[in-house]
Amino acid sequence: MTQTKLDTAIILAAGLGSKFWPYSIIRQKAAFPIANIPIVRRIVDALPALGISRVIVVVGYGEASVRAALRGCAGEIIFAQQSSATGTAAAVLTAAPDITDDFLVIAGDVVTDEQNIGALLAHFKQERPLAAALIQPLGEESPHDWLGAYPEAGKLRGVEGHTRRGCQHRLCGIYAFRGEALAYLRDNPGIMSQVPVGGMPPLEAEIAQSLQMMIDEGQTVTVIETTGYFVDIDKPWHILAANHCVIEAMRTQLTGNVIPASCRIHDGAELKGRVVLGEDCVIGNRVVLEGDCWLGTGASVTNGAIIEGPAVIGAGTQVKNYCQIGGYSTLGRRGFYGHGAEFSGVALDTVYCYHYMEIWGVVGQGVDFGAATVCGNLRFDDGDTTWRIKGRPETPTMASNAAYFGDFSRTGVNAIIMPGRRTGVYSIVGAGVVLYDDLPDRQVVTVKQELVTRPWGPERYGW
Repeated sequence: MTQTKLDTAIILAAGLGSKFWPYSIIRQKAAFPIANIPIVRRIVDALPALGISRVIVVVGYGEASVRAALRGCAGEIIFAQQSSATGTAAAVLTAAPDITDDFLVIAGDVVTDEQNIGALLAHFKQERPLAAALIQPLGEESPHDWLGAYPEAGKLRGVEGHTRRGCQHRLCGIYAFRGEALAYLRDNPGIMSQVPVGGMPPLEAEIAQSLQMMIDEGQTVTVIETTGYFVDIDKPWHILAANHCVIEAMRTQLTGNVIPASCRIHDGAELKGRVVLGEDCVIGNRVVLEGDCWLGTGASVTNGAIIEGPAVIGAGTQVKNYCQIGGYSTLGRRGFYGHGAEFSGVALDTVYCYHYMEIWGVVGQGVDFGAATVCGNLRFDDGDTTWRIKGRPETPTMASNAAYFGDFSRTGVNAIIMPGRRTGVYSIVGAGVVLYDDLPDRQVVTVKQELVTRPWGPERYGW
C-alpha cells in the first residue's frame, strides 16, 4: 500500500464540557491550564517534534479561550468552527471535509505523555491500518464512564459506549487515520448504536461508531496501549490527577538547578530540592523548600513560607509569611498566599489566599478567600463523597472530598466548605456559612441569625 504523508493533526476543542462544571463556564475545557499551561497548548506544542506541521483546531463553545490559549504557538494554526455540538466525527469533517492524506485526530481535553502520541504514529506508519487508536487500561475507573474498547492481538475487536461491565480498556480520543477512512466518518449514523441495552445514546456522531463500522466491514483497526501518563479531563477531579502526573514528569526530567543572575536566594533559606527560576525571582529568609520547585518570572517565596514540593508557582505570585503550600500543587500567576494560610491543589491566576485558612482542591481564576475559610476534607465516616454529575451519582476515584471553587467566586470570613462541594462562577459563600450543598453560579448564600438582646450592667454583679 502506498504511504502518504502524515503531517496534519486535527484537534477537537468545541464541546460544551458540561460535566466539567464549574470550570466550563468562562472557558472551553481544552483551555484549562495544567501546571500553568493550557491543555490544548500542551498538545499543539508537542506536535512539531512528532513531524506534524499542519494543525487544524475545531472550535465552537468557548472559542475565544482556545484562541487565547494558542496565541504565540509556533507554526500556522487553522481554526475551523463547528456550529453545534454534533459529535466528534462531525467535528473532524468540519476540519477537513476533503482530506486525502493520512491524518491524526486528538481530543483537545487530554493530558498525555508525548510518547503515547509518538508510539501511535510510529505504529500507524509501519503497519498502515485504515485506523489506529490509542487505548488505556481502565484500572479503578468504571467502564460506565467511558467509551469502551475491546482489543485482541493488537487489533480492535469492537467498541461499546458506557458499558456496565466486562470492559478493561477505554478509547483515549487519539486516532490516526488513512485518508480513505474519512468516508466512514461521513457515513456515521449520527448516534452510537454500540451501547448496552437501555444505554440511551445521545444524537451525536461519535468516532467510536465509525471505528465499529470499519470493523464490521472487515477493515483493520489497530490499537496501541498507553505507556506514559494519560488523563482525560472530563470532570473536576481529573484536574488534580493530571496536575500530579505532569509535575511528576517534570520532576523526573529535572537534572539540576536553573537560577538566573537576576534572582536572589537568601542564605537563611533551606532548599532541600532543586529549583527552576524565571527572571527576578526571590527566595527569602527562613523559607523551606522541601522538594523541587518551579517559579515563574517575578515570583517570590519569603518570610518563613514552607513549600512541601514539588510545586509550580506562576509568574508574579507571592508566597510569604509562614504560609504552607502542599506537594504537587500549582499556583497560577499574580496570586497571593500569606499569613499562615495552607493551600494544596491547583489554583489559577490572581487567587487571594490569606490569614489562617485551609484550602484543598481546585480554585478558579480570581477567587478571593475571606479570612479563616476552611475546607473540610475528612468525613466522619472516613468515606468518599458521592457527587452528582448532570444528575447522575458518581464517586470519584480520587479527590472526592476536595473543594472546587468556580472562577471569580468569593468567601466571607470563617466560611466552611464541606467535603466534595463545588461553588459556582460569580458566587459568594457568606461569612460563617457552612456549605453543605453545591452552590450554583451567580448565587450568594448567607447566614440568617436570630438575635436576642437583654439589659445588662453593673447591677447584675451586685452593685
